[in-house]
Amino acid sequence: MTTLFSSCASPAVAPQALPTAGAAPANSGQNRQVLVRRLGRAEYLPAWELQEQLLAETLALKTQNRLASEAGQPLAVTPNHLLLCEHPPVYTLGKSGKPEHLLLDDAGLEAHGATFHRINRGGDITFHGPGQLVGYPIFDLDNFFTDIHRYLRLLEEAVILTLADYGLCAGRIAGLTGVWLDFEEGAPDPRKICALGVKCSRWVTMHGFALNVNTDLSYFSHIVPCGITDKAVTSLERELGHAVPLAEVQERLLPHLAALFAADLISVSS
Repeated sequence: MTTLFSSCASPAVAPQALPTAGAAPANSGQNRQVLVRRLGRAEYLPAWELQEQLLAETLALKTQNRLASEAGQPLAVTPNHLLLCEHPPVYTLGKSGKPEHLLLDDAGLEAHGATFHRINRGGDITFHGPGQLVGYPIFDLDNFFTDIHRYLRLLEEAVILTLADYGLCAGRIAGLTGVWLDFEEGAPDPRKICALGVKCSRWVTMHGFALNVNTDLSYFSHIVPCGITDKAVTSLERELGHAVPLAEVQERLLPHLAALFAADLISVSS
């Protein structure tokens, strides 16, 4: 079973419904280690292919485990991966997206030094580019909890806590996945600072989140981001009035992810 989840819309979850940090594993067979690869500046297609490779390897292992279980044999632990990177300018369109939400033709893409790819996550169109922190968790949720909406809320929460480290109050808007500033009902200028879009196959995730740190926001003017026409996008740099090292934000984010998922993060070579 493969499920796509939008970077644009999702049922809202009340803050009190979020799981507490450090929740204990439900059974001793769960693997809470996450192998973290810092890829730096990475072209989009090779990063996507790496995700697909890691997903396929995990799904193959789960198939082996199912057969082993039926035969009464010991099961192997399945891995969890987290890829962190930034991309050259690229627009990606999810399975439910509308091509007309890209406002550039081929010549326009070339003029802006950008590429375009249709991909297999949920959601509409979004932009990735330099100065944006992109995270791709390839998690076997059988190691954590089998609840995709809880998973999305925890990714959002890690970003919200990271932004709080910089003195920014961020949150959620009912019905819209992602992280926003001026998110309270009736706020005059809601601004999206982080987008999410994932794919989940047999409880193994791919794709993930994109946090605007020092992103050139002009690229968003060439799309209808997530099909949303009445809300703006922003970045950490715009909100603070100065650039912030991407690596610094990355290292502030990781402890929040570790705490929320009760995970042990292990750095591996990229």
